[in-house]
Amino acid sequence: MKTGKWTIITIAAFLILAGCSGDSVKQHTIEQFMDIEHVSGGAFSADETKLLVTSDRTGIHNAFSIAVKRGKVKQLTKSEKNSVFALSYFPADDRFLYLSDKGGNEIYHIYLRKRDGKIKDLTPWENARSVFYGWSYNEKNIIFGSNKRDERFMDVYLMDTESFEPKMIYLNDAGYDFGSISNDMRYMAFSKSKTNSDSDIYLYDRETEKVNLVTGHKGEATNRPADFDTDSKKLYFLTNKGREFTYLKSYDVTSGGMEVVEKADWDITYSYFSREGRYRVTGINRDARTKIKVYDREKGELVKLPDLPGGVITSVCISKSERLMKFYVNGSRSPNNLYIYNFKSGEYRKLTDTMNPEIDRDDLVKATVIRYDSFDGEAIPAIFYRPKTADKGAPVPALIWVHGGPGGQARVGYYSLIQYLVNHGYAVLAVNNRGSSGYGKRFFKLDDRKHGEDDLRDCIEGKKFLIGTGVVDKDKIGIIGGSYGGYMVLAALAFEPEEFALGVDIFGVSNWLRTLKNIPSWWEAHREALYKEMGNPEKDEEYLKKISPLFHAENITKPLMVLQGANDPRVLKVESDEIVKEARENGVDVKYLVFDDEGHGFRKKKNRIEGYGAILKFLDRHMKEKAGREKS
Repeated sequence: MKTGKWTIITIAAFLILAGCSGDSVKQHTIEQFMDIEHVSGGAFSADETKLLVTSDRTGIHNAFSIAVKRGKVKQLTKSEKNSVFALSYFPADDRFLYLSDKGGNEIYHIYLRKRDGKIKDLTPWENARSVFYGWSYNEKNIIFGSNKRDERFMDVYLMDTESFEPKMIYLNDAGYDFGSISNDMRYMAFSKSKTNSDSDIYLYDRETEKVNLVTGHKGEATNRPADFDTDSKKLYFLTNKGREFTYLKSYDVTSGGMEVVEKADWDITYSYFSREGRYRVTGINRDARTKIKVYDREKGELVKLPDLPGGVITSVCISKSERLMKFYVNGSRSPNNLYIYNFKSGEYRKLTDTMNPEIDRDDLVKATVIRYDSFDGEAIPAIFYRPKTADKGAPVPALIWVHGGPGGQARVGYYSLIQYLVNHGYAVLAVNNRGSSGYGKRFFKLDDRKHGEDDLRDCIEGKKFLIGTGVVDKDKIGIIGGSYGGYMVLAALAFEPEEFALGVDIFGVSNWLRTLKNIPSWWEAHREALYKEMGNPEKDEEYLKKISPLFHAENITKPLMVLQGANDPRVLKVESDEIVKEARENGVDVKYLVFDDEGHGFRKKKNRIEGYGAILKFLDRHMKEKAGREKS
């Protein structure tokens, strides 16, 4: 994504549109911002009168039902300790399945909630992780994966709904990732990664017990299964072979013939069929927003989806009868809300209102997608949040926001922490540095073996955009991020110690040698791909020390805040412990918060209130109160 006239025009247009400043705005507390309900999922009940969802309205994720007609909500699980993630109703009754782990350790079990409210652990094996893949088409079996045989690999199992005894149907010593299973249960599609930019699809025939390579190719291309068609004759899959962006193809399981099905100017991220195949749903990652297309294959046309200003439609699910469709609408000033749509009438209805009524949407800001030129002329996509109080006569402090990954993407949507910080006078620029997904395979590969280097320079160049708006104080720009973004915060403070006023690291890697040696066992299938991108700890020790902030911690001089979950299986707590210790020995002002009941991400509302509220206090102390003292 090289620079050009359109990049300059994008920035200029933004500056014109953002010319209105100095608006009055009511500031809201962290408790008010966190009193927003996070709802996800939405599986239809057998009679299609209810939807099964996950909600944190109790302060922790639990399972709820929402009536399709009037939106009446009923709590179904009452966990107070561990998050519950609703999966699916049973095909013929109101029993349902859900996932849960212990304190965020990501060792999930699949649970059955019976009609009388009693709970049964269907996968009770100690230290084994299980994940739900779906129902067999005949609705008699649960399909799931588990690493109970070998902690490194997810084997595929069937579990009938009479005995609930598991039966292995694929022993996965090859380390494949499960993709899809055909309706006739004959074929299973898997993918396997060689690198982050190169993967293949394999088809397992349960009758012949043979595995065939579907996507043999030269050079690099990513390939992954999407869905089988309803008659089990074709596998639909996503590929970027010979093209910059991912597109949809089909593979005839009998003849081996392939056809291009759908292309777009951006990555197609998924495509799947409704149960009887009348509809095909495609999701497109269009410049950090989701674009949904629903094809009516019977009529040969696109379904006209509701036009909902201020938000985008996501997470579509079509009922078994193909009469109804649930979807979510999300915008930068509006959290996820659940809707129901009737295909026959074209009518739709909003079922949830998740925004805290104490918060006026007019006090929130709209995200603006911009681009700026980096050090080498590469155009860097980013999302800008400009405080309504920002004024050229009174410039505000700002933050560079770095997403997780590597390979993640900052997207347009509702983020409570960002809106909270912006509401309290901080401009935020969420950077999609090189290596981010969604902008083509060339851009995605630009950070390989350059982590903490060129991608960090993209973040530093983002400061120039912020300063160029005329409303940001050039001396009050910090950096914040979680997971890989947290690593980037530490890299910024250790490798470019004068660039940022401070850093907020949310469970970020400080020592790549240790992290890569201790990746979760169930990531075994991706170990080599991760090593090829980041470095192999057995062979590339010097390089990994070079890019690990812990080995350069003597350079850290700016204030640092670190937040960490004690049970994090991806970024171990020791990663944060050691960088905090080193920074404190430098005399740096370090604020360190550890949550004993969290893992990689903070699921409990009370912890988000404490942690995110502390972030604002930390920022104010160093970028507002300090400025006030200097003026006085």
